[in-house]
Amino acid sequence: MTTGAKTVLILGSAPNVVEARGLPKALFSAIVVINNAWRVRADWDYHISPDDFPDARKPPHLAPGQSSIGAADYVPANNHYGGVVYAGGTMAFSAGYWALAALNPTALVFYGCDMVYPTSGRAHFYGTGTADPLRDDVTLRNLEAKSARLMAHAAQQGCACLRAPRGASRLLFPTITLSEATAGIMATPQFDADAFHRAKQREAELGYFVESGRYWTHAASICPEKVDSLDHMWTQTTAVPPGGDAISRP
Repeated sequence: MTTGAKTVLILGSAPNVVEARGLPKALFSAIVVINNAWRVRADWDYHISPDDFPDARKPPHLAPGQSSIGAADYVPANNHYGGVVYAGGTMAFSAGYWALAALNPTALVFYGCDMVYPTSGRAHFYGTGTADPLRDDVTLRNLEAKSARLMAHAAQQGCACLRAPRGASRLLFPTITLSEATAGIMATPQFDADAFHRAKQREAELGYFVESGRYWTHAASICPEKVDSLDHMWTQTTAVPPGGDAISRP
């Protein structure tokens, strides 16, 4: 990340998200907070949540320059990249595709979006909550593949996807440390273009596009085994292996 780059910080609710409080706002062109993550820091720009997110848990007011993003905004953005069935119907991915479409970033940095939930102790920075990505859902059978798909679409438009440096993650994104972020070290977006086009062609063949985003109303027409096969194709688009290095370090 260099001065003038359009780097977007996306905050989820995992316990490690509190580390992002130490990142200077000046590093980012925008900060996007998902669901309850508006409580992590007050200087966010966009709060994104599904339409069924309780009003009582939303920010009590919007400061100047802050905006609220709902399904009417992020579903069309997901559709631009193929639709929610292929993108993965959970907010970390919906937020990522919305940011790609709306903010045209050069890097997306995810904190607290690892989708790994301990069986005991704190699963979220605020205590306990529902592990939405682990529900029985045809679009979330392979979270790693869905992250590979987001990373490939971002790379195609010159944007790198990165994640917090510590802990297990279902995201295949390369990591970036706090010191690297503060130093403005650039990420190099990478993907296998041939594998990308094969996966996109397969999506078109399957035809699992639901414009409304309400894919669960079409669940009977979606074959889980075909989704699994497509997910495997998306894992082949990652030019950098899990844990690999896509950061240009001095």
